[in-house]
Order: sequence, then C-alpha cells, then structure tokens
Amino acid sequence: MTKLLLSIHVLAAILAVGPIAVAASMFPRYAREAAPGGVDVDVNVDTADQRTRASSVAAILHRICRGYAVAGVAVPVFGLATAIQLGVLTDAWLISSLVLTAATAALLVFAILPRQQRMLAGGSDLVDNGTPQALAARLAMLTGVFNLLWAIVVVLMIVRPGSTTGA
Repeated sequence: MTKLLLSIHVLAAILAVGPIAVAASMFPRYAREAAPGGVDVDVNVDTADQRTRASSVAAILHRICRGYAVAGVAVPVFGLATAIQLGVLTDAWLISSLVLTAATAALLVFAILPRQQRMLAGGSDLVDNGTPQALAARLAMLTGVFNLLWAIVVVLMIVRPGSTTGA
C-alpha cells in the first residue's frame, strides 16, 4: 500500500505542480505584452493583434494555474497518507516539507493567483498599484519564490535528513 500511495503522491506532484510552475512562470511575460504599451512591435504583425494574442495566452496560463492548483491538493493528501504508512510524521524533514508546502500553497492562493487575476482585469487596479510592467516584475519574483520553495521540498523529499534508509 505504501508504494501505491508514494507513487500517486509523486505522480500528483509531477502532474499538478509542474504545470503550475511552468504556467505561472510564463504568465508575467504575456500579461506584460497584453498591457497597453507592453508589446514589442513586430513590423509584420498588427500591434493590436499581438496584444490580443498575448492577452489570450495570459488568460489560458491563469486558467491552468487555477485548475492545477485544485488538482494539486492531492499532493499533500497522498504525501500525508504515505507518511502515516511509513511512520515518519514526526521527522524533521517531513515537518519542514509540510511547512514549506503550506507556505507555497498560501503564496499561490493568496498572492500569485489574485495578482494574475488583477493583471488580466487591468483597469484602475493597475493604476492604483503600479504599471503593468512593475506588477509583472513583482509577479515574476513571487513565482520564482514559489518555484524555489517547491525545489526545496523536492530536495527534502529525496535527501530526507536524518533518514535511516541510507538515501
């Protein structure tokens, strides 16, 4: 049963967190291009067409982040089930991983997704909170932190400091 739970946990992490990491990383570029004055002019393509395309791509990337965030709940659920089976719930590496996972989830839900939504909405909110380029830069930074936290969790899962398995 442990092998099945661990397999589902790892697959869920790859299939849910991976797309979020990629889509969230790509979002700021397309949101910046979709904003007025944000398109690098290509003489062969109408600027309005470029902005419309960039806006559509940004909307799809946001939808991917939102949808996979819901599916991503399976990662800690199956991770906890695996930890219970292995009897490692009190191990420092697991507790650290859980705290980092919670922080990463909070970052996604309370910072990244709302900022993506605001950038897609545009309008007065952008004026009140800075230029689209500045907002995109801050969002790119938050996404980098999100991805770094996940990388740390992956390392903790593999190395498992203090583990008696020899890994």
